[in-house]
Amino acid sequence: MEEAQRRIKTAKLALDESGYAYCIRQCQEAVELSLKSALRFVGIEPPKWHDVGLILIENRKRFPEWFQEEIEEFAYISRWLRREREPSMYGDEETGLPPQRLYTKGYAQRAFEHASKVVRTVSDLISST
Repeated sequence: MEEAQRRIKTAKLALDESGYAYCIRQCQEAVELSLKSALRFVGIEPPKWHDVGLILIENRKRFPEWFQEEIEEFAYISRWLRREREPSMYGDEETGLPPQRLYTKGYAQRAFEHASKVVRTVSDLISST
């Protein structure tokens, strides 16, 4: 969770400096690290891939009820940001656009808000013991 929190802080800095692609990338990493922390918290070693949303859904009963209510949304956020992982770093190969031209402030702001919620909620989960 420490690394997830570090990435969400970096995402905010990137957003404030109009580094929207980097903000997206940091949000994706923050979500991935947070959700993997949540899985470890309930005794599941997460897989080595980036989107663990389905693992959360399959194991929802292992989590407290209040956290279970968030799992479908978190799985959606995980999948969405996973799809943005490569373009936010390398750009769009089909169009030849660099990452800096792919993202708008509103898109990055949305990613930041969703990622912040995931980080905050998983932090609450871990500190609830």
